[in-house]
Order: sequence, then C-alpha cells, then structure tokens
Amino acid sequence: MAEARQAGRGPLSGLRVLDLSGLGPAPFATMMLADFGASVLSVRRPDPMPFDPAVAMSRGKDAIGLDLRSPDGQETARRLARSVDILVEGFRPGVMERLGLGPDALIAANPGLIYARLTGWGQTGPYATRAGHDINYLAISGALNVTGEDKPTAPPGLLGDLANGSYTMMIGVLMALVERARTGKGQVVDAAIVDGASYMLGAMFGELELGLWDGDPAHSLLGGKAPFYSVYRCADDKWFSVGAIEQKFYAAMLAILGLDDVDASARAQMDRAQWPALRERVAAAFRAKPQHEWTPLFAAIDSCGAPVLTVDELATDPHNAARATVTVDDKGVLTAAPAPRLSGHPDLITAINPRTTRPAAEILAEAGFDTVEIDGLVADKVVWSL
Repeated sequence: MAEARQAGRGPLSGLRVLDLSGLGPAPFATMMLADFGASVLSVRRPDPMPFDPAVAMSRGKDAIGLDLRSPDGQETARRLARSVDILVEGFRPGVMERLGLGPDALIAANPGLIYARLTGWGQTGPYATRAGHDINYLAISGALNVTGEDKPTAPPGLLGDLANGSYTMMIGVLMALVERARTGKGQVVDAAIVDGASYMLGAMFGELELGLWDGDPAHSLLGGKAPFYSVYRCADDKWFSVGAIEQKFYAAMLAILGLDDVDASARAQMDRAQWPALRERVAAAFRAKPQHEWTPLFAAIDSCGAPVLTVDELATDPHNAARATVTVDDKGVLTAAPAPRLSGHPDLITAINPRTTRPAAEILAEAGFDTVEIDGLVADKVVWSL
C-alpha cells in the first residue's frame, strides 16, 4: 500500500475509485489518483494477457479478480459502483452498456458518480469502435506528423497514452469533482487520446496564423531541424540536447561550441536557408568531445543544453536525485515520484510501493457485502483474491 494512502494523506484522501479499465492508459490515471491519496480498487479480468501493463501501474491500489462476463460478476460491479466517487473504464464504446454497467444505470443508482471513460477515439464519431493504438491516435490527431525529423516517428507511449490519455482523463475527473462540490451531481468524462493530442497540437496553430510556420515539420522551430533545437551525437556516441531558441541562448551555444565565426544575430539565426549547413557544423563540433565534457560547459552558462540520459542514469543525475524525481531501490528497481508537487503534501514523494495484497473478502466487506454474499461469490469464483 502506498505511503500516502496508508496514512490517509493526500489531497484526494477520502475519495473512492473503482477501476474497471484493464489495459491502456487508464491504469496509469488511477495510479495517479492513488498516489495523491484516493482509495483505488482495481478489478482484474479472469484471462489476463501474458504481459499486463496494468500490473506495473498498480502502486497503492487494492486489487481483486472479478468475472464481469457472469451475471453475478456484473451485479457485484454494480454494487461496488454504488459506494464510490469515481469509476474508470477503458473498453470500446458499448461494451459497458452490454454488461449492464453503462453510465446511465450506474449514475441513476449513484447520482454523484463521476464516470470516466478513457479510450483512443472517444465515445462518438466514425472511428469510435475501431481498434487502435497510440501511434494511430497520434496520426489522426496531427501530432505524429510533427514528430521526428526525416519521417513521422512514433514516440514512446507516454506521449499519446499517458500525456494525452491519462492526464486528459485526470483533468476531466478533477473538474467534474469541482462541479459536483457545487451541484452534488456526477457526470460522464469522455477522455479520448486523439482529442488530447489535437488539443496540445493546437498550441502550434498560432504559429500558422502568424506566419511563423508553414505547416511543414521541416520548417518548425521545434521539430528538430533547426540547428539550435535538436540532439547531437557526441564523441562517445552518447547524445546531447540543445534548445537555444532565444537569441542570447543561441549566441551562448555558438560560443561554447567554438563557432565564433557564425553570425549570432536573431536575423541570421532564423534564416532557414542556412540551417542545413550550420547543422552540419554544430554536429561536427559535438562529435569532438564526449558527453561528459559537454555537460559542465553548458551547465556553466545559460545556454539551454542538457545531456540525453539513459534510463539507468536517471536516479543518479544530480537534479533528479536532489528532487527524488526518480529513485532506485537496493534491487535496482526504479520508481518515479508523483507529479506535480504540492506544498501541502510534501510526503507524497514515496518509495517503491506495489499494490496491496488484501483478500477479496475484506475488500467486499468494506463495500457493504455481508458474509453470506461474500462466501458465495468467492466459492463460485466470481470474485477472487489477487
């Protein structure tokens, strides 16, 4: 059990969450709810995949097995939903309704319920029932087209699934909770990865309107083609990032690299015709030294440069270590601290904590089931401990 929930701490302390999501980004969102103090019950299916990513996102949660394909399992889920503040599901549209667990029925029984639905395409639209993964949602959102240098490049799932799925759902849930505090009424949160990615891409539409960008990824300041906003290979084959967009940082970058003959003015910096040649010179300069030599040079001057860390370097980076952003236990297992940080709850930066291992009978009893009901459900293998 996570430290925050064990001691009843956190801004979400007292909230109860039923997680029926299974796979995808929703388990990460419910882990965030648990990290910040909510009591989360994760329901697992009878036939889990050989690799279930939800297991890696189980920190601080209770967990039970529940057969939602059986009438008794469905009724058990309905009973559980009556006593929670938030329900999270990640099935394709229509699945929960066929199980008798759709929002109309559950909110009718629990009017304050926040019913959060997290999918790739959303609940409506011609693509809603299609299969898809992160790369497909980013493709339709437009975000994939501006990711990568030589061709659209699929980023890790954290850009689509987590940044535009989990966080989008979390924002919706928190807004719904704020409104419920005023009205007493719950509502449905329809969080779609394609919507979240398009929303974020919208920040770049202003560049189009102002004529600062023509829509071609190769001409975007932030697309990796600009010589002052990219990553470069060092002499030791490690990588270094530069993000010297502002003219003063650009001038500092050129000085550190020893490119004193390059015009450091803002006008010359934004001359896209000169970018390919300058990019080659910047790349050659970086190849002259290993990453560990470039790091202190860029750290000594405001120049927007930083080494590209590998996963096994995260916990030992001075900044990450000072903030306990990423920590590692004596077995070498990494964990990331909850984000953002809250001044009222500094103790939410926890050590590694797996899910709880409480028996299903205890969890059901807390939800109001009596001993006879619990014994029957467990005996019939409708519910089981994990």
